[in-house]
Amino acid sequence: MKVYLLQDVSKIGFAGEIIKVADGYAKNFLFPRKLGVEITPKNAKFYESKVKNVEHRKEALASEQSMFSEKINHLKLTLKKKMHDDNRLYASINASEVVDLLAEQGIKVAKSQVKFDKSIKTAGEHTVTIKLSSKLQPQLTLKVTGL
Repeated sequence: MKVYLLQDVSKIGFAGEIIKVADGYAKNFLFPRKLGVEITPKNAKFYESKVKNVEHRKEALASEQSMFSEKINHLKLTLKKKMHDDNRLYASINASEVVDLLAEQGIKVAKSQVKFDKSIKTAGEHTVTIKLSSKLQPQLTLKVTGL
């Protein structure tokens, strides 16, 4: 069944795309949650014209996000925290601290976009991933030092 997506659906597609999905998935998941609309012969031309408008917006957004990604890739942030004598932190670094550091640089991201490979509990340089989209995941360097 062909479906026009009204909202982004993870691992399926983005809002404004026409996708092909199983009938049951569309009827039991997409339609009840108002995530998509069925493409019929009557409304096909209308939704196909909407897809073209969405493509132009996606291209502009993609170029903006890639520039944003490059800016994040080259960042090296420093965070000063209290430590034990053996260079271990009293508490691990959390996403809100990284969000605050990025905000100081003029970059706004949500806490949910900050991903750690493993929790940061020691001094030194660590890599932090910022998930902008499923394809764009720039990494920045976070240097943790003692007060």
